[in-house]
Amino acid sequence: MNTSTESRSAPSISKSTFLQGLQCPKLLWNAYHAKHLFPKVDDATQAVFDQANAVEALAKRMFPNGIEIATDPSDFERAIRLTQEALPLRRPIFEASFAANGGYARADILNPVGQDEWDIVEVKSTTRVKDVHLSDLAFQVWVYAAAGLKIRRCFICCVNNDYVKEGEIDAERFFDHHDVSAEVREILGFITAQVRTMETVIASAECPKVPIGKQCSSPFDCPLKDHCWSFLPPRNVLELYCDTKGRGFDLVSRGILRLADIPADYTLSERQTIQRKVAISGQPHVSRIKLERFLAELKYPLHFLDFESLATAIPIFDGTRPYEQIPFQFSLHLVREVGAAPEHRKFLAEGRNDPRPEFMRQLVSAVESDGSIVVYNAAFEKGRLRECAEAFPQFAGWADAVIDRMLDLMIPFRGFQFYHPDQCGSASIKSVLPTLTGKDYKGLEIQEGGMASREFFRVTFTDVDASERARVREELDRYCCQDTEAMLWILEILRAQVS
Repeated sequence: MNTSTESRSAPSISKSTFLQGLQCPKLLWNAYHAKHLFPKVDDATQAVFDQANAVEALAKRMFPNGIEIATDPSDFERAIRLTQEALPLRRPIFEASFAANGGYARADILNPVGQDEWDIVEVKSTTRVKDVHLSDLAFQVWVYAAAGLKIRRCFICCVNNDYVKEGEIDAERFFDHHDVSAEVREILGFITAQVRTMETVIASAECPKVPIGKQCSSPFDCPLKDHCWSFLPPRNVLELYCDTKGRGFDLVSRGILRLADIPADYTLSERQTIQRKVAISGQPHVSRIKLERFLAELKYPLHFLDFESLATAIPIFDGTRPYEQIPFQFSLHLVREVGAAPEHRKFLAEGRNDPRPEFMRQLVSAVESDGSIVVYNAAFEKGRLRECAEAFPQFAGWADAVIDRMLDLMIPFRGFQFYHPDQCGSASIKSVLPTLTGKDYKGLEIQEGGMASREFFRVTFTDVDASERARVREELDRYCCQDTEAMLWILEILRAQVS
């Protein structure tokens, strides 16, 4: 076998930079020449990486007696050398590393077959195969073939979201195995030209001039998006609501950046037309009749309700599936009549057992038998109740009745019955609250649901001291409480619009 270790330093194009080059030449160039522009990995992104690593570790259990090429990711030379030493042993190799033809790649799992062939098994924490996965795998095959490795077949292991945990995780059933050899072969013929084009980009003294566009968020959110979009003014055309037709990018290409500057004859949706109107006037849009009709549906006592949930790629609790949302907390503010002071009821799960049975018992106790249940983005709360009712049928009838009483406070904003220019095209509560009330989440340590989920997991399922656990639980209470208080404050402003 004529495998190569031609590069003693960092190879020119790695698997990750190849994918960056496919997404945007500007992103690729900056990865080599302006690394200071890239933001540090934040907690949310790190959590995604951690889940992916956990899924990959689980997949390796399907290949006993495997050899791990355990090196620092930047130690290319040692990784390549250890791989060369492992190849003759004809055992599964994890993170096998090769450099050839100006490229470098590490295989999740390299599995020996026959006398001298290998299968590549790429592990993904997604629930389906994506086009970017095929490009990723094709680049790997291109490098391995140039290094003299004989590849028989290519597989992608994705998470099987129909898998239900019962006891110890069964790795074989947890994954869906996809033979993508044919798809990879179709792409393989384009890799050489793509790599050579990327090498030209990297060698250039100047950053390519690439207009912003759909590539800024596809197939991944670009880490340089804030940098590349910094020329946009406030209330710009990329804030157009539900812009599935790419009108914002079209307008930018025409040199029109501000919503207020969109020509009157330019085709917009009804809601986008409202955005243009309020950008020009600076005044909110109010559809009084529709707003009155919405408010008339409210029936006292009013329950302002919010859930927080946890979702992991590898399920924690028996009877649950990958990425299933497990509610662990609720906040409820109850207002019995107009002008009455709100009563606060809450729940935050303790311990490492499945929180859903106690969550539902506490929720049944907290919700009164009549009156509207006000939520923000009702699909989420309804979904969690239906899932809990399916898992625990004793709550099914009660959950159905509660769902029937739910009223979504997002409706007036999503439907543009009320729209303020400072919402910047968003109907989320994080945009609506400061716009209407001047209040926000900036004073809280936990400021959004993803962080709430990560912090709950950290202090519940990892080893932290009691004082840290107590501190975080107090912050979780504050965050969830503000979500339901925020609905109270928002509703007051909406009523003032029609009084």
